[in-house]
Amino acid sequence: MKRLTVAVWIALGLVAVLILTLAAFGLPIGSSLRLIWDGAAGDKFGIARTLVKATPLTLCGLAVVVAWRAGMYNIGMEGQFVIGSVCGAAAAKAFWHLPGPALNPLILVAAALGGALYAGIAALLQVYRGVQCVISTILLNFVALQILGWSVNGPLRQSETIMPQSEKLPQAAMFKHFDPQTDLHMGVFVALAVAIGIYVFLYLTKAGFRLRLVGENANAAKANRIPAGRVQIGAMLVSGALAGLAGAVEYAGMAGMIGSDTSQGWGFLAIPVALLGGLHPLGVLGASLYFGALFAGSQNLSRYTPYGSTMVFVIQSVAVLVYIGLKTVLERRQVRPAEAAL
Repeated sequence: MKRLTVAVWIALGLVAVLILTLAAFGLPIGSSLRLIWDGAAGDKFGIARTLVKATPLTLCGLAVVVAWRAGMYNIGMEGQFVIGSVCGAAAAKAFWHLPGPALNPLILVAAALGGALYAGIAALLQVYRGVQCVISTILLNFVALQILGWSVNGPLRQSETIMPQSEKLPQAAMFKHFDPQTDLHMGVFVALAVAIGIYVFLYLTKAGFRLRLVGENANAAKANRIPAGRVQIGAMLVSGALAGLAGAVEYAGMAGMIGSDTSQGWGFLAIPVALLGGLHPLGVLGASLYFGALFAGSQNLSRYTPYGSTMVFVIQSVAVLVYIGLKTVLERRQVRPAEAAL
């Protein structure tokens, strides 16, 4: 009941932040909200846009949750997303002769493995060399972009063009689209299944409990003979795999190719999504849908106003600042009675 109350207050807070942002931009609130609603959920096209935008945010947000719950502050989801896309495209090129139904899952597996191994670099550096993954994952983001540029200009470049992009995936290897008029594809349900799976893992299994214990207090975990280092490495591998999977879902669900513009910031945007979701898998689902709807709705709003997705980033920033501020105030209120009792 308490969690539901908190979720309701967060939802109301996000709506309030949206209204205040519209007012700050000097936009008429009523008509702007109507345009956003029409663009996000007014018809099947809007709903499809919302769900498709929410999909990479969900997977990358879950990547944040798994790592951060283990005390590993992974800021490298964007790099792992990119590496996942590159590995998926490399697998597609290597096994181009396979039929689509066999090639599609192979792309997903290759992308997840690529993202996991890339995140594993930062995990090993922190556990065995004391290099904080906050720093290493940020720097690895830039390395990933260089790898992407080299790949699409070199071994993965389409043979019939000089453009920096990979071969277009055959339609049979793409995710199934439910309606030829919209972009809604099976990847949406992959993200939903993964979110449920991460929830079950974190809160209904012993391994998930150990992971959360390590994140809360690594010393207590060690005192209970839990190998904190190995748990953290495993959490980073899972986190990287989820971000890499997000890259594959975008590749096989939407673009069908990778290029120099493959990095669209989903990994960075997922951090505030995860925070606003309370670092909880189901909270991430809700926050992803909210911001997916904002992205979809702002596209419609931009047709009638000079403002587009810029407004979404402002809302994200303000919402995170308000969230952190309220959380700090509540934590201080909890500490004061305890200090008074002493």
